[in-house]
Amino acid sequence: MEKLVEVRDIKKHFQVGKKGLFGGKAYVKAVDGVSFDIYEGEVLSLVGESGCGKSTTGRLLLKLLSATDGTVKFNGTDLTTLKERDMRPKRRQMQMIFQDPYQSLNPRMRIRDLVGEPLLVHENMNQTARYQRVRELLELVGLPESSLNKFAHEFSGGQRQRIGIARAISVNPKLIVADEPVSALDVSVQSQVLNLMQDLQEELGLTYLFISHNLSVVEHISDRIAVMYLGKIVEISARDDLYANPLHPYTKALLSAVPIPDPKRVRNRIILEGDIPSPINPPSGCHFHTRCRECKEICKTDVPSLKELENGHFVACHLYK
Repeated sequence: MEKLVEVRDIKKHFQVGKKGLFGGKAYVKAVDGVSFDIYEGEVLSLVGESGCGKSTTGRLLLKLLSATDGTVKFNGTDLTTLKERDMRPKRRQMQMIFQDPYQSLNPRMRIRDLVGEPLLVHENMNQTARYQRVRELLELVGLPESSLNKFAHEFSGGQRQRIGIARAISVNPKLIVADEPVSALDVSVQSQVLNLMQDLQEELGLTYLFISHNLSVVEHISDRIAVMYLGKIVEISARDDLYANPLHPYTKALLSAVPIPDPKRVRNRIILEGDIPSPINPPSGCHFHTRCRECKEICKTDVPSLKELENGHFVACHLYK
């Protein structure tokens, strides 16, 4: 498979004030040196606790946020150097599915105009052609033609997310960033939306960056998984390899919390002590060392680099040399 996206040492620091009474500027290091690739046709999932920088990373990929440092290449083009007028042709190839399907839909617009708006912006379609395309898109995501003249509040949460998906695929993108697309939905509806996304991926040749904190959901849809902690990626691996053989202590703790639908199986739960450190003043060395049961002295001073230990299995941890 060819690389569609190449992210190298991307950073996003938000200024939030000053350090102390006479100190310099203070920054939230939301994303602090992240590197990964996304290959054409795959689903790369980005997982981690709330506040670790997952959603910010997704927005950096689409240049909805400007990076503080680093590069994001899409089809070989460095997006971080492009001006807004040069980004517009790229945006039709890169779309987003948002976490809250209601907040992402304009309550004053009918569905025909909501889904058809990207076609007007990027394709300059006339109204007749646009509405015909919207009918096809609604059918593709499992909604009846009668939905055309309705408003967003007339639909359930799962139906709204289907509308969001229809809008995202309307301009035939190559990459879709799905930011917690099922976390606001009931469990029964989650599986329906996930199955729809997989069907569309196969039918339309889509590539996903799937952002989630739910490891059960991630296991269902992913090809590869990247684990993120406090602005850094600590492990990347193929899905089956990660679940069978997690390497980083943080990944092991996350997987130990996943429920097992078998009362006879017992999993040794790893309880992480303490709170997540502040991204304004993250710990020195490995960011995870303040909560790690296997912490060594080197972990407190040296930042571990992301290294490939096995075929396609990368980990940033001093336990592996």
